[in-house]
Amino acid sequence: MTDISVKGLVKSFELGKNILDGLSFDIAEGERVGILGHNGCGKTTLFRILTGEIGYDEGAVAVASGKRMGLISQIPVYPPDWTTEDVLRDAHRELYKISARLDELASLMEHDSSEQLLKEYDRLSEDFRLLGGYDMEVDRNRVANGLDIPQSMREQLFDSLSGGERTRVNLARLILEKTDILLLDEPTNHLDLRATEWLEEYLLHFKGTVLAISHDRFFLDKVARRCIEISDGKAEFYSGGYSFYVTERQKRFEEKLRKYEKDQAKIDQLTRAAEQMHLWAFMGNDKLHKRAFSMEKRIAKLEKTERPKEDKKLSAKFKAREFNGDEVFVCEGLSKSYGEKKLFSTLDLTVTGGERIALIGDNGTGKSTLVKLIMQQEIPDSGYLYLGPSVRPAYLPQIIHFSDESRNLIDTMLYDCRCQPQEARDRLGAFGFRGEDVFTQVGALSGGEKSRLRLCMLMGSDINFLILDEPTNHLDIASREWIEDAISQYSEALLFVSHDRYFIEKFATRVWYLENGRVTDYRGTYNEFREYQARQAVFNQAAKTEVRKKEQPLRKSSLNKDKQLARLEKEISKLEEQIAALDKEYEAFSSDYQKLMELDAEKMALNDKLMAAYESWEELSE
Repeated sequence: MTDISVKGLVKSFELGKNILDGLSFDIAEGERVGILGHNGCGKTTLFRILTGEIGYDEGAVAVASGKRMGLISQIPVYPPDWTTEDVLRDAHRELYKISARLDELASLMEHDSSEQLLKEYDRLSEDFRLLGGYDMEVDRNRVANGLDIPQSMREQLFDSLSGGERTRVNLARLILEKTDILLLDEPTNHLDLRATEWLEEYLLHFKGTVLAISHDRFFLDKVARRCIEISDGKAEFYSGGYSFYVTERQKRFEEKLRKYEKDQAKIDQLTRAAEQMHLWAFMGNDKLHKRAFSMEKRIAKLEKTERPKEDKKLSAKFKAREFNGDEVFVCEGLSKSYGEKKLFSTLDLTVTGGERIALIGDNGTGKSTLVKLIMQQEIPDSGYLYLGPSVRPAYLPQIIHFSDESRNLIDTMLYDCRCQPQEARDRLGAFGFRGEDVFTQVGALSGGEKSRLRLCMLMGSDINFLILDEPTNHLDIASREWIEDAISQYSEALLFVSHDRYFIEKFATRVWYLENGRVTDYRGTYNEFREYQARQAVFNQAAKTEVRKKEQPLRKSSLNKDKQLARLEKEISKLEEQIAALDKEYEAFSSDYQKLMELDAEKMALNDKLMAAYESWEELSE
């Protein structure tokens, strides 16, 4: 069954310029498709057309009847007094309506036991159960926790949240609504690693259809089973994830280039032959004119073949200054708090020349603060840190500001970098700012363009300690690959904060994982660190199991079989009662995620004891 069908779609915003120009594709039910293409190619426009937000000029769009579609980038307007919890609860509005009607019917049935009321009550009760009414509180807590929406945020007014927080809440609401078709427009932009991985697992088990626009290559490889690239307003199809797309796209380009070169050689050959035949025809053989004209028709057809275009690559690179010394950066006993919130304490870290360190962790753990302390933009509460005397740092912050955003690009370079006009133009050109682009006001640039301009300014200086805070945010895939090429040629110390797992795996030779105010310092790649985390989780679980076994008060050797059996049966009965009591507590604390976590841990411990008691009982019974 086809969920979405697009045929010959044409859309233009400027007269004579079609952003979508005959776009056609079909999406089958349950497919997971990545939508690719450079910024401005029409990806978001396509999503807005699919949801009916904007119209189109030509073509046809069909969505399967009865299917509910949700777009993540669209954030509805809610009443100003709504909290985040109200927005999340809105996902279950139909269930709350059913619940209210059930209460109303129960009240009516106290005085009226007619068959009509009973039938309606039974029907609505069954609908409430099938739609997950008894699990909606638990579902809400599960999704909110997975997407890093803590209880404190759930109590805030929705209008007071940042743009990224609103996006996360809207994503949670759509997931809770159990939408049939999910349109995801950069869903991982405001998620940390933990929340991104949770979303990936959710989508892998999601039974509906998913279309995802994303610059997160790791995410696309994990989620997408097919890719559609929008190029020149039309669709190119790739039957695999992002890695397949990269390889296959290059193969197709090389094949097109070989065909073009072969056609050009054929044109040269036919042109020479046609000229020769025309010459011979003038010498008395008129039939050769016809053959020459036939050749010229073939030449005209071959000349229509255009040379395949390859994306322009920027040519800039960092000017690294050789590092002399033992230590780039040292901190000892470093602590930092904001009011009652302690970010970290007593950190001891050292960076030496040439190291490439990924600083990772959940949102709000203090990664950007640690970077600002290193750059002396913040003052620590205790401890000290210093940079080596020959260290020349350069810093790309997450939120980029310029000294005067009313200046254009070339004036910004002249004032802030103290360079000559021609040098400014050359450097801007190397970063993709060409022609009239250099006269654009800095304040009018997009987030990705501001990152590019700041990097352009940084790369003009000799540096040996490069610090990047979310360098790939707001960048399309081509721009990310360009920054990676520039960094690949840089050989000195690198410290970067990132949620881009593709970027982390490519560059990190050391990982600092910031959690609960402490840093886990792991020397190795990101994938090796994840394997280390998995091993540690297994070891910790095994240690807990061993402790529980030692705590078992069963001493078979000291009691005879009958007494041991009687004792085990009593213990089993007691444990089962305790587990049943915990199940009742789940309902009472369904909106308190912290309490639910404690109940889960307690129930797990009781289940382990119960299984051990069952095993002992079976052994004695035999």
